[in-house]
Amino acid sequence: MMTAIGFGLLALPVLYAGLMAWLRGGWRTSRNLTPLAPLFRGVGGGSSNSSFGLIRSEGSISGLEINSLSPQERGLGSEVPAPPVPLFSVLIAARNEAANLPQLLQDLTAQTLLASRFEVLIADDHSTDATAALVAAAVQETSFALRLVSLSTSQTGKKAALFAALQAARGPWLVCTDADCRLGPGWLAAYAALIRRASQANFISGPVLLTGPSTFLHWLVGLEFAGLIGVGGACIARQHPTMCNGANLAYRREAFATVGGYADNIHVASGDDEFLLHKIHAAFPGSVHFLADAAAIVRTAAPDTLRAFLRQRVRWASKWRHYQSAASRRLALLVLGANVALAVGVGAGLRWPALWPWVAAAWALKLGADAWLLNPVLGFFGRRQWLWGLLPLQLLYAPYALAVGLAGWRGGYQWKGRAVR
Repeated sequence: MMTAIGFGLLALPVLYAGLMAWLRGGWRTSRNLTPLAPLFRGVGGGSSNSSFGLIRSEGSISGLEINSLSPQERGLGSEVPAPPVPLFSVLIAARNEAANLPQLLQDLTAQTLLASRFEVLIADDHSTDATAALVAAAVQETSFALRLVSLSTSQTGKKAALFAALQAARGPWLVCTDADCRLGPGWLAAYAALIRRASQANFISGPVLLTGPSTFLHWLVGLEFAGLIGVGGACIARQHPTMCNGANLAYRREAFATVGGYADNIHVASGDDEFLLHKIHAAFPGSVHFLADAAAIVRTAAPDTLRAFLRQRVRWASKWRHYQSAASRRLALLVLGANVALAVGVGAGLRWPALWPWVAAAWALKLGADAWLLNPVLGFFGRRQWLWGLLPLQLLYAPYALAVGLAGWRGGYQWKGRAVR
């Protein structure tokens, strides 16, 4: 009897460990897809390959007309002609972000990609601070093309803001980040490198890292978030995409239009990123990629309180019930099941002490599988020290996941000073 129960306690952790091994292989594959990225960097080492006209230099030009570029900037004039770098339209939804936008604009000014190859559109979502005035003033000062997009009274929310910016954008590739993010100088150049390598790409998910003080809460939140990014990247590499993050992604304008954009999920406040990922993958199999290049890492501050963290996670969880992706559902159920199985195992061990060896084996298998996947992911982000948070995070994860999942299923939450359902 005890043996049968023991095998039952091990079933989900064994399946989970197999999934983690599969995902680690996917993460390794994603890391092999970006060897050309150093060619596009003018900062931080590597060859700038300036003959391709990709890297900003003194006297860099502005404007967005490709016909105004020199033959070298169009990828000509070298022994092996390179395809032209696409024009990027960077879309940013902003609501009450006057405190954060100066840093973001500074990061965009420092991009190593020529200012002629991108424009930035900031959509003001009815801010009550100086967001609009700040952007309007910056339009006259930035080296790149910058435009302020104001929403009408009938337009509210992030999807509406992004769509308004998209309608005003001119580039065939749309790159999204958030107003409170920080970007490295090689951010856009890394996207250009992957697009040149994967010319049939329609959607690219980029890496995001949480930053903050060295506190226990930030350690655990950062570890969990890095795991989500790693799993999302690995699933994309395996061509079973499940998740991505709207703070760092890009998609082809034509693909967005083909799948209907946000039309079928406009009523869901969250999910401007993952619904689009799933639809583009379904319409264009094999055209979704993960940008596993350290130059492309976007950094954003972690929630500063436990309450803010839980509100954020409830907002994310609110879109789960609207998923059409079978891969996302299977992944969520297996992860939740494996974590609940460990908690059930502890209860069973307290009731029947003969089960403790089985319980210990289940915990070792689950934690070992997590460490096996997270070690290279955290190495990529330069945060391997966060592995020490695996055990305390595991102790908290089952009740946390259940509570957030139930709250997200209910669908209501507060965000940016608004009550959202």
